[in-house]
Amino acid sequence: MHFTSETSLNGVIERSFILDEITGVLWSPTSGTVGAPLLLSGHSGGMHKKAPGLVAGALHSVTTYGFTVAAIDAPGHGDRPRNLQDQGWAEAIHRARAAGEPIAPIAIDYNMSLAERAVPEWQATLDALQALPEIGVEAPIGYGGMTLGVMTGLMLTAVESRIAAVSFGAVFAWDALIEAAKKITVPVEYRIPWDDEEFDRTSGVALFDAFASKQKTLHAHSGRYYPVPDHERDSSARFFARHLGRAADAASD
Repeated sequence: MHFTSETSLNGVIERSFILDEITGVLWSPTSGTVGAPLLLSGHSGGMHKKAPGLVAGALHSVTTYGFTVAAIDAPGHGDRPRNLQDQGWAEAIHRARAAGEPIAPIAIDYNMSLAERAVPEWQATLDALQALPEIGVEAPIGYGGMTLGVMTGLMLTAVESRIAAVSFGAVFAWDALIEAAKKITVPVEYRIPWDDEEFDRTSGVALFDAFASKQKTLHAHSGRYYPVPDHERDSSARFFARHLGRAADAASD
C-alpha cells in the first residue's frame, strides 16, 4: 500500500492510497486510532470512493465515533479505467433509463461482474490495512454500502470472517444475493427506500428475511434510495458503535 497524499482538516486525516491497481482513501481521527473500529465503505454503481454521500458518512463516523473508514474505487470507477465490456453495460443502462425502460436486467449482470471482481480487491485492501500499525489485526471491522456496494458487501461478508457487522442500503435482490445473505450471521442493519420505482420493496424484504443473523434490523424510509436521509446515516454509525466495541459512545441511541 502506497500513500499518495495526506490532508488534515477538522479533526480528520485523509490519505489517498494505491494498492496494485486499486485506488482508495483512508479517513482517521487526528487524535489517534488505538482500538478504533475499521469501517469498509462500498460506493454505489456509477460513483466512486469519494462520492459526496460516502464522504459525509465517513466524516461523521470519524468525528463522532472515532472510527477509521476506508473506501476503494470499484473496477472501472473513479480513478480506475473502464474496460470495453463494462463500458457497454454502462451505456446500455443509460439508454434504458433515458427510454424509461427497466434497468434491473442490465444492472444486475453488470454489478454482479463488478462485485465478483471487487471481493478479492477488498480482501487485499483489508490485508494491507491490518498491516498498518495504526490499525492492526485487532481492530473490529464493519462494512457498509449502497447498491453496488451492497452486492459487493454481501458477497464479501459471506466469505470473509473478519467482518463483524454490516449496514446495507438499497439493492436489486435476486437468487445469488439471497444465497449470499443466507451465509451471513453477523449483525445486520438493512435499509429500504419505500418509494423508489427502480427498486422492488418486496424483493428487498425477501433479502432481509434471508439474512441468517439473529441480530438484524429493517429500516424503511420514504422517498428514493438517494440521497440517504441524514437520520439513516447516523443510525448506521450508531449501529456500528454498538456492535464494534464503541458502545459507550452510542449511549445516546
